[in-house]
Amino acid sequence: MKFYDREEEQELLENIRAVSLQESQMTVLFGRRRIGKTQLALQCTAGSLTLYFFVARKAETLLCQDFVDEAESKLGLPIGNYTSFAKLFRHLLIISRERPFNLIIDEFQDFQRTNPSIFSEIQREWDLNKGTSKMNLIVSGSIYSLMHQIFEDRKEPLFSRAGQMIHLKPFKVEVLKEILADHNPSYRADDLLALYAFTGGVAWYVNLFMTNKAYTKDKMISLLTRPNSPFLNEGKNLLIEEFGPDYSIYFSILECIAGGDYTRGEIENRLGKAEIGGYLAKLEKYYSLISKKRPIFSKESSKQVRYCIADNFLTFWFRFIYRYQGYIESGALKLVENIVRRDYDVFSGSMLERYFRDKFMQSGLYTDIGMYWNRKGENEIDLITLNDLDKTADIYEIKRDESRYSITKLEEKVANLLEAEKELKKYSLNLGKLSLQDM
Repeated sequence: MKFYDREEEQELLENIRAVSLQESQMTVLFGRRRIGKTQLALQCTAGSLTLYFFVARKAETLLCQDFVDEAESKLGLPIGNYTSFAKLFRHLLIISRERPFNLIIDEFQDFQRTNPSIFSEIQREWDLNKGTSKMNLIVSGSIYSLMHQIFEDRKEPLFSRAGQMIHLKPFKVEVLKEILADHNPSYRADDLLALYAFTGGVAWYVNLFMTNKAYTKDKMISLLTRPNSPFLNEGKNLLIEEFGPDYSIYFSILECIAGGDYTRGEIENRLGKAEIGGYLAKLEKYYSLISKKRPIFSKESSKQVRYCIADNFLTFWFRFIYRYQGYIESGALKLVENIVRRDYDVFSGSMLERYFRDKFMQSGLYTDIGMYWNRKGENEIDLITLNDLDKTADIYEIKRDESRYSITKLEEKVANLLEAEKELKKYSLNLGKLSLQDM
């Protein structure tokens, strides 16, 4: 698959590379696994001298040997034998004084397993040599919690050392349209929705569908649930390491949210646990896996909180793969496929709401975008967009099938909303519908 999007990130990284020709620069590139960090770094350094180090889970001595082999191959210089990464790093910084180059260190956080003192050693060598060397250092990491700790915790040695912290996010919906159109010019709206719902714009997942010619909703579902599908163990591969020994509790909470238990009380009732506040807080703030939703116009302190999994693929995985793990392990994958097909309309209906919220947010035309429900969890309105500059508000009902839309019901809901939220009376209101046809 060709390289798509990332124009802003490319421009920033190319500017940083130009500055590094005068003085070394350190850039942190982070984001969930499969998002395309490595490809972006390689794309932005193509055509210039680049060393690529992957921090495999090996002893430091073995890692150094791998790195020396890469350096000698790319630089065409004898590097010598090293058992300490810090000493090798110092040597490379010195070389860059006369011969500038890019150094990409992938899965940087895994140095923690190799030798926790490496971060202090890197900090020392960087501080001593940065001003005289000309290295464009790009460190990439996919375990959010560790990357946050390494570079944003004031107590850590590499705090404030990075000139830029780039959080790589999924492809926007317009990019997904472009990709699908390139591979299947006659795609239907439901195919686009399926690609969005199953991947959330994560580059590796999108590439898997495209390279396997799964351009339609039906083919995507087949690929997701076939024997030996790379998607079946993906949730475990992504998260067990992040969560550590408490992973089963976190997985259970995420399964509840994916299955429709959106409030803390609902989750606690489902799990039979009296207290999950600490786990929810970590999932939100430490792991960035869930987000809080509150009715539009509500205060930050409002207890009308609903939780959702921020990642589309993980929403799917916990709803259909993790929940039916027993079927998968017994080889009943066809049964899982049938369940996905049976429940697809309900699942994709909620994803369609998310699609339009993302689409409108990415447009940059609104000052606030949200939903609404009252204190009883009723009078739900799917999408409200506000523009405080011209005091307009667009209020939408979102349905997969536009024939199910009722302007009368929406008007009733809006009337109730106006009674509850006086602030909305300051806005000029536009009511409408959104469906598959509007994607």
